[in-house]
Amino acid sequence: MGNVFLSGASRGIGKGIALTLAKAGYNLALCCVNNIDMLTEYATTLSSSYHVNVKAYALDVSKEEEWNKVVPNIIKDFGTIDIVINNAGISYIGLITDMTGDDWNKMIATNLNSVFYSTKAFLPSMIKNKSGRLINISSMWGERGASCEVAYSTTKGGINSFTKSLAKEVAPSNISVNAIACGVIDTDMNSCFTKSELDDLTDEIPACRMGTPKEVGDTVLSILNSPIYMTGQIIGLDGGI
Repeated sequence: MGNVFLSGASRGIGKGIALTLAKAGYNLALCCVNNIDMLTEYATTLSSSYHVNVKAYALDVSKEEEWNKVVPNIIKDFGTIDIVINNAGISYIGLITDMTGDDWNKMIATNLNSVFYSTKAFLPSMIKNKSGRLINISSMWGERGASCEVAYSTTKGGINSFTKSLAKEVAPSNISVNAIACGVIDTDMNSCFTKSELDDLTDEIPACRMGTPKEVGDTVLSILNSPIYMTGQIIGLDGGI
């Protein structure tokens, strides 16, 4: 089916995507920064359960020097990467006036710079092969903006613009670039909210519930099964909010 690089794969949305793609027969190069033992165990489980090649790598996606160290190992293990899924991300809830410069820079480096680093790492071989797909996991806040999530919204808005622009640049090479603008997905990232706050969020969703990591994984798979002519799209997955 192809070789996939997936960042932020140890939990939440990334874990859901990994499971869906392993079931579909894709080989997976999974990375995370803090839970490498957990991710390594998960990779072994996916590999044995679905008979695909799955390996785990410790990678701080915010640091270019780490990409330079880890990518050669990925290429050695997989040969080429056909599909890149940029999922790694962090959140920050709070007033912009309370945010430090370090907080801001960490958010930009992790959520936005990482997409540039992965593209630089894997796009050249896709262009050479005249084939490839890139999928960026974005957020509805990148389109709408969110109070008390200015930095997060900024990074996701940047990802959306990156997606649309890169799609135009690489379309002649038979490469598609799309993004999924997720709504409220039921993951650990929402642990910063109280139950009351989550209930209020859910009340605003026409579907009357949060989305699931499996649904994000299913959307990724549907993009991979779509014609390459579908490119430059920001696909909403938000329950109608």
